[in-house]
Amino acid sequence: MREKAGHLDPNSPFVLSTHELGRRPGSMRKVERTVPAPADLGTEVVSVPQGSDVRLDLRLEAVMEGVLVSGTASGRAVGECVRCLEDVALDVEVELQELFAYAERAGGPGGDDDDELRSLDGDLLDLEPVLRDAVVLELPFQPVCSEDCPGLCVECGARLADDPGHTHATADPRWAALQGLVVSDDTARPIPSDPREKS
Repeated sequence: MREKAGHLDPNSPFVLSTHELGRRPGSMRKVERTVPAPADLGTEVVSVPQGSDVRLDLRLEAVMEGVLVSGTASGRAVGECVRCLEDVALDVEVELQELFAYAERAGGPGGDDDDELRSLDGDLLDLEPVLRDAVVLELPFQPVCSEDCPGLCVECGARLADDPGHTHATADPRWAALQGLVVSDDTARPIPSDPREKS
């Protein structure tokens, strides 16, 4: 979806200036910085915690259509194993490559009105939506603490990885109907004595 021109905050760590490129195709500059992760960087089950370090290693290059941003972003995501519910931590590194078109080429006067293009806001671009899309696609849909995690016991909830021999005694289902017929000791009637026995 093409982003509409707005008022980007130049002080935001994800807003980058392209002023130095001067719209000269082939001009390039590198950006290397560590920024705090924005909120909701991930999915409901695993995400990069808000405020944690995200390392950006980028290259901004002027092309005919706008500014091409490429490079990597890396951080650490945390979540919960879907099998045993233990905490999971994952190192994440994503590839970024996005063209930010000049306003006139992204639906401005005489532009192409391409809804798939992201556009520059003057000399500024906002990297956060690009980063968010890349991270969400990279993170596992169902994170696990290990590929062979056996999960939890369905009967008592014990973590099976901590007790590989964990089992429960189960009654033979063929005897289940008789379990209710067991007479407790306090209700058992005494066995009559033999009348032939003398007291």
